[in-house]
Amino acid sequence: MTEEEVDLKKIAELRDILEERTRRLEAELEGLRVVLKFVNDLLLKKSFKRLEVPKGEVPELRPTPTPPKPPTFQLKTVTGELLADVYREENALRIVPAADKSFNINTPPFMTFLVDRVLRKMVERDQEAVRKGEILPEAAISYDIMREGDIIREIVVSNVTPSRERELRSAIRWTLEKMYEKMKAT
Repeated sequence: MTEEEVDLKKIAELRDILEERTRRLEAELEGLRVVLKFVNDLLLKKSFKRLEVPKGEVPELRPTPTPPKPPTFQLKTVTGELLADVYREENALRIVPAADKSFNINTPPFMTFLVDRVLRKMVERDQEAVRKGEILPEAAISYDIMREGDIIREIVVSNVTPSRERELRSAIRWTLEKMYEKMKAT
């Protein structure tokens, strides 16, 4: 072996060592984040103080009115019917169905298309990227569907990259429009 080949072999070994060390440090960092969240939650719980009110007195609590934040954009049907307001918040999208719409989680194509084919596939791709060390666990996309019974109240998709935002907007608009068509037909 030439001296250059020996140097290349040593550099490759060094790279392997650095990659392994990076993986271990990332795992340790993730563990520390979990512990930090636990400590923060515990501090919040333990430091909460109850308001002491003398018997017979009821304090007057008035919430400070804050004007509602306008949506970043709206999802509408091709005829202009409002389906949902979408709020862009840091790296998350909040989709709030229009007040006059009651989208049922069981109405196709919500579960079969939006959840199974779009959202879950994005989560699976990001989880694979986390396993390969391409992205950090806290950067992986996630979603939460808030509902009252079977009625969708809000969909929150976290860690949305700009390239995925367009895909999500399109998929969500299409899904809600198809659901709305089915609602009108019944």
